[in-house]
Amino acid sequence: MKVLFFAQSRQITGCDNYRLKTDQPVTESEFWALLVKAFPDLASQQKTARLARQETYLQRDELLQPNDEIAVIPPVSGG
Repeated sequence: MKVLFFAQSRQITGCDNYRLKTDQPVTESEFWALLVKAFPDLASQQKTARLARQETYLQRDELLQPNDEIAVIPPVSGG
């Protein structure tokens, strides 16, 4: 699964994308557990960041597939 990072999540991870290895579908909480294992400082983003799959915000209880592209989108303030 390809994970894209934006704004604060990019600063925390130090990269703009990451290949998360999973060979089976995962829930949103399982996804976060795997991601935080790779990037422990991302735990601070888990409650406020939104996830998008293929450019559409993830709905509750959706399973993420191994070939999905997932974006981690932190809250954005405008001006």
